[in-house]
Amino acid sequence: MTSDSVRFRLNGQVVAADDAPTVTVLDWLREARRLTGTKEGCAEGDCGACTIAVARPGGSWNAVNACLMLLPQIDGLSMLTVEGLAGPDGTLHPVQQALIDADATQCGFCTPGFAMAMFAFQQGGEPAEDDIVHEALAGNLCRCTGYRPIVEACRRVAGGAAIPAGEPMAPGTAFGDENRRFFAPHSLDDLTATLAAHPDAWLLGGGTDLGIAVTKRRARPDVVISTARVPDLKRIAVTGEMVELGGAVTYTEALPFLDAAFPSFGQLVRRIGSRQIRNLGTLAGNLANASPIGDTPPCLMALQATVELVSAGRRRRVAADGFVTGYRRTVLKPGEAIATIRIPALRAGQRFAAYKLSKRFDQDISAVVAAFRLTVEDGVLTDLRAFYGGMAATAVRASHVEAALVGRPWTAASLAGIEAVVARDFSPIGDQRATAEYRLAAAANLLRRLQAETSGGPAPVRLEAL
Repeated sequence: MTSDSVRFRLNGQVVAADDAPTVTVLDWLREARRLTGTKEGCAEGDCGACTIAVARPGGSWNAVNACLMLLPQIDGLSMLTVEGLAGPDGTLHPVQQALIDADATQCGFCTPGFAMAMFAFQQGGEPAEDDIVHEALAGNLCRCTGYRPIVEACRRVAGGAAIPAGEPMAPGTAFGDENRRFFAPHSLDDLTATLAAHPDAWLLGGGTDLGIAVTKRRARPDVVISTARVPDLKRIAVTGEMVELGGAVTYTEALPFLDAAFPSFGQLVRRIGSRQIRNLGTLAGNLANASPIGDTPPCLMALQATVELVSAGRRRRVAADGFVTGYRRTVLKPGEAIATIRIPALRAGQRFAAYKLSKRFDQDISAVVAAFRLTVEDGVLTDLRAFYGGMAATAVRASHVEAALVGRPWTAASLAGIEAVVARDFSPIGDQRATAEYRLAAAANLLRRLQAETSGGPAPVRLEAL
């Protein structure tokens, strides 16, 4: 079987690489090209020291974590590292100059990652509003704790001139050798045929979870199949009845549509990870990973989403709340992939709310995540779907809570003693994120928060952080 070279633009120059398909972009930059400005800090996409910018031809630049990307994921793209920011004559890029002028360089270890996150922010043409600037930098950690000058530097570069990503390059479809293979199918038929031939392959969306297996556990899969280049899986469709998201749609691509249809869902997605993570990760991947603390499954389940699965010659649909069958287990069969996630639009009178509790506001693993779809008519709760993550080995429906509350006045008084009802639904464990007692108390209190925010009274004050 023939293999393609991984071809891309690196700091403006066309590069062809034939390295092992499971080498990370970070390792390739540092070891094969000696571009050591891109750093390794946490090796799991939390610290941002490995941030680079990538773009499709004609597209905008996005910040991503080089430590989580396998080299073939860059095929056909343009990549910019901190070494490529300055001009040919050595003139500093405005982002670099702003970091110097604002005295924001600190010890320097994290500065390249901040520079690349700021570059992507600048290229997006976003305003210098505080919440936007802080979100743009949420995926970068300053070990010297000097955020004020870094934030000031980011404000100074808002709305800069865009840099073109270069002319299109023909992307490859297969990389590696007889020992390890990376496939990048360009059609759904090609994807299902490749899956049928390699049913035990790693199915890779953005790699923000599987990438950690490479960086942390040093896993070296024999075969990887990427969904990112299949047009059918990048499809987004919105009607009055449904929001449809293809299996390779990233969080960033889905966000405008979630914001419009389910604002609380969109707010939750912004806290799943940094922009670097959201530019790569997919909702389908978050669902397929079947983590007990995955943030999107409770939302999809509460909203009665359905999941369309595809394999060679077959399609089938399952309900989102039946997709996960146990800890890290799903109904996916060998050779199947998630083609589409369909989320029904809210009907008249329905409301949706999602809550995430974690030790940090941004980019942290949930201790408890909860999602509710409810209908209140004439002050009475007439319908409720309540799902929690972090309370069991999978996201779980709070059926006893639903039965106890539906048909009763939607008042604070109806929630008296709700802790005992919650305890009938869940027996959570204690771990480094939260004790079992905390989780039970928090799950009950989130119902009180839901009632306060949806009962029609004065909006309660939200205290997100001190």
